[in-house]
Amino acid sequence: MSNENYKIGVAGAGVMGSGIAQVMALSGCEVVCRDIDEEVLNAASSSVDSGRFGVRSAVERGKLTDEEANNALERLRFTTETKEFDDLDLIIEAIPERFDLKVSFWKELDETASDRTIFASNSSGFPISAMAAATERSDRFIGWHWASPAPVMKLAEIVRGRETSQETVDTVVSLAESAGKNPVVIADTDTNWGYVTNRVYFAMVKEASAVVSEGIADRDQIDQLMTDCFRWPSGPFGMTRGATSGWK
Repeated sequence: MSNENYKIGVAGAGVMGSGIAQVMALSGCEVVCRDIDEEVLNAASSSVDSGRFGVRSAVERGKLTDEEANNALERLRFTTETKEFDDLDLIIEAIPERFDLKVSFWKELDETASDRTIFASNSSGFPISAMAAATERSDRFIGWHWASPAPVMKLAEIVRGRETSQETVDTVVSLAESAGKNPVVIADTDTNWGYVTNRVYFAMVKEASAVVSEGIADRDQIDQLMTDCFRWPSGPFGMTRGATSGWK
């Protein structure tokens, strides 16, 4: 798939949303990132440009050329306007992880978005089929779970709902590949919160927390041990901090 002229919307300009928008702009897509908070949008724009994992930092490390960085920034814009989501090929939702907010968001968007638009949720574990039920496009509804920081992590956990079409799966998998990610398509779940990555991750956090409560090691020590032993980019507690408050 050629990403040229492919139009993507990202809902939410926080740590995850801004990172997703950056990645997709770098892949060649035209991207609009929408949020209700101007300050959040300003912070997102600054992060994409000059943050730790922003495009300027990538140029300094030799990962991007100045031209590639500038072209990506030209393909990405930030807005509070809802009408910007009316005519897109794909919308990736990265709003707070509350089921009621997500259902309300998708229900409202379904009424205004183009019929061709694919809806993708970056939920960490809410059932895709349950969110899709709030819309009239269950065949064009899918989960695309990213890991933080999005510009670095290769994760593309693609969650196929009961009614998600093969065409939708193929489109999102192709987009993930073109963005440098490693897409893995998994089944939806109705009984347990969390897809594969977070179910295993939370089991790890539970055990790490038990180690702390038993006085065996503190959080920083556990993070250091896990990164040194398994070459993880971050330990269990560091990952939680980074995903919620950003990577400094």
